[in-house]
Amino acid sequence: MKLTYGKKDKLKRKKAIDKLFLEGESVVSYPLRLVYLNEEHASSKQIQLGVSVPKRKINKAVDRTRVKRILREVYRLHQHEFLSDSEQKHIGMLLYLDNKEWSVASLTPKIQKLALKFKEQISGVKLT
Repeated sequence: MKLTYGKKDKLKRKKAIDKLFLEGESVVSYPLRLVYLNEEHASSKQIQLGVSVPKRKINKAVDRTRVKRILREVYRLHQHEFLSDSEQKHIGMLLYLDNKEWSVASLTPKIQKLALKFKEQISGVKLT
């Protein structure tokens, strides 16, 4: 599997994002939160994901952009962990919950834990 996070893999449609936040479920591994919904999309991968850093948490646009860049890189490197055995497609939004910047190394175990929780919730089986 290629470790890419291209244009088709990013969630950008406003209607889909609105529906996601109205009807979606979430899993948390501080400082990350994944809101997801079972829905068809155009991407060839199982999950189409967007990344968001709230302005309330990180005020400066420069810092928000840097955190988003770090989040996208961590997700890109560990996206294979979000894949499940089923062929269901999901849309999701990865939200950053902290008000300080974390490094790639410190976010790696958090995204792995988040992926495990996500797979447990969509399959309904406890994974260890």
